Amino acid sequence: MSPQRRSARFWSGAVTAALALTFLGTGQASAADVNNAQNAGFESGLGNWTCSASSGTTVSSPVHSGSAALKATPAGQDDAQCSQTVAVRPGSTYTLSAWVQGGYAFLGVTGTGTTDVSTWTPDSSSWKQLSTSFTTGASTTSVTVYTHGWYGQAAYYADDVSVYGPDGGGGGSGGGPTIPAAPGGLTVSGTTSSSVSLAWNTVSGATGYNVYRDGTKITAVTGTSATVTGLAAATSYSFQVTATNSAGESAKSGAVTGTTATSGGGGGGGGTLPKHAVTGYWQNFDNGATVQKLSDVSAQYDIIAVAFADATTTPGAVTFNLDSAGLGGYTVDQFKADIKAKQAAGKKVIVSVGGQNGTVSVSDSTSATNFANSVYSLMQTYGFDGVDIDLENGLNATYMSQALRSLSAKAGPSLIITMAPQTIDMQSTSGSYFQTALNIKDILTVVNMQYYNSGSMLGCDGKVYSQGSVDFLTALACIQLEGGLAPSQVGLGLPASTSAAGSGYVSPTVVNNALDCLAKGTDCGSFKPSKTYPDLRGAMTWSTNWDASAGSSWSGSVGAHVHALP
Repeated sequence: MSPQRRSARFWSGAVTAALALTFLGTGQASAADVNNAQNAGFESGLGNWTCSASSGTTVSSPVHSGSAALKATPAGQDDAQCSQTVAVRPGSTYTLSAWVQGGYAFLGVTGTGTTDVSTWTPDSSSWKQLSTSFTTGASTTSVTVYTHGWYGQAAYYADDVSVYGPDGGGGGSGGGPTIPAAPGGLTVSGTTSSSVSLAWNTVSGATGYNVYRDGTKITAVTGTSATVTGLAAATSYSFQVTATNSAGESAKSGAVTGTTATSGGGGGGGGTLPKHAVTGYWQNFDNGATVQKLSDVSAQYDIIAVAFADATTTPGAVTFNLDSAGLGGYTVDQFKADIKAKQAAGKKVIVSVGGQNGTVSVSDSTSATNFANSVYSLMQTYGFDGVDIDLENGLNATYMSQALRSLSAKAGPSLIITMAPQTIDMQSTSGSYFQTALNIKDILTVVNMQYYNSGSMLGCDGKVYSQGSVDFLTALACIQLEGGLAPSQVGLGLPASTSAAGSGYVSPTVVNNALDCLAKGTDCGSFKPSKTYPDLRGAMTWSTNWDASAGSSWSGSVGAHVHALP
């Protein structure tokens, strides 16, 4: 978070249907299958590959294997697409995969004669395998395989591209996937009275994982975590996991036992929040907006997120340092007293972790434990009701889910957990933010997506909508509502004034129309949801300080409107 706005990422142009993800089954591969891609590891430079606008080159580091990899750099209106024509056999099924690193990276295929497919990942600091599958048409003898990045984003790297399936006769690289190893590190990361959450280590070469309960396969996932639901209370279950790819399925992991809690545990965090609630971020710094004490925050705000906790030198751990000097001598004792006063008035005060410049990393079990312990310590020290996750520079779904479940076990069912992802983070349920939200759905209070500093994005109907309209708010909220979140876990996050964000400010009237469209089916734009969501949680703003600078026009209008929803 910069002092001026909550996110620096700007997205221009239309995000295409390439954002749709297609996942691979785990059928057994034929002995005759080969990798039909040529120069798949870029060991021969850019031979067999064509890159747009001279955007591609080969590098010796980083590489996934061998001595070379592709580096492609988007510039201006070029997305750094590198492609190859691959010979294939008609009427055949192929697995398309590649290892990528760096900026936003896309992998896809066109000219299949059936359904062209693609997959993608947000920017990654380590190698990550993308994988999807396609079937060729009855007369298709070649397809075009491509990688590309995204406008204005960092360079991406690609290596070990594979078009694995029947030999198309093009003289490809040969070889293909081998059956992966059994997963290690299987642990129980959380339990409720009806569910057990599991996490395990990544397996090289795996494109998916199967979860077994008491020896019977119950689900298949693509990530390294899963929540098994529909279980009986106070009951022990045995779990194992296997890794899969197109070559087959690994042996089962070691077994772990998960015991569900006794009946009566709450689902969906939130404590005594009203049905429709307003969240506001309170700035623990002076950036030109009105400097406030917590006692100055408008009564329209039901959840006040204190921005921000600070990272420590201990991985995953956070602390909080009140900026007394920047806030006109506001003391810690006054701050604690004001928290208690807000709580006595029925409000929730939570600590927010992250922001645009936040560097908190929860990437393994140790840092997950450190995060949970440190947040719980802050709750005990200051009286916070919970935590807000606003990590805009990467989030590991497996270990953040583990951390939040650990925190929930310490704090109990009244814990407030909110999240503030960017629009790009909630375009697909496979994204790390969306996965985290779904992993902790039973203890999650609300996701207040930031509908600003964004640019154009896809709505749930597959159409592209521009920032700053009723349709942008409703069609993107629809993705979350149809993707598995409860309506009570969805809120609309907007700037309180034009000064509060680089772009995306809309008038309170637009926010209120979007709320009415989603909750009541009235005042919609061109997009109208297929049904109404009367339990929609409400709205969020950055920030209470910018709202105060604008005469509290946002909270006065949107706050009153949220609380008047049926």
